[in-house]
Amino acid sequence: MELDSNTAGLVSDPPAHRLMAPGPLSRRRDGSHLHATYPGQVSDETQKAGDLLVRIGAVLFVIGAFGTLATMIPFFIGTNPLPTPAYFVSMLMGVGFALALGGLLRSALAQRRT
Repeated sequence: MELDSNTAGLVSDPPAHRLMAPGPLSRRRDGSHLHATYPGQVSDETQKAGDLLVRIGAVLFVIGAFGTLATMIPFFIGTNPLPTPAYFVSMLMGVGFALALGGLLRSALAQRRT
């Protein structure tokens, strides 16, 4: 560890599993470089077949789940039901589930071939 005069605190060495990249914000006042790290871990895995379908399906499923909750709440509190387009949003739950399932099947078939 070293003492950083800019922040008046201890600065620990960055973890080895993070990528390091010097940038304009990583310079000290005396001209020497501090190494900047990305805010999160960086994955070195490549995307496999079906990964994108699973992610899109999960997003659509969550949107549909919120749509379903929004359409059911008026029935429980005794107000007028929402208009028809709100029910179409809740149908995204099934579409998202089908897309995610298709992505999982595609991924399984790709693993089986290799």
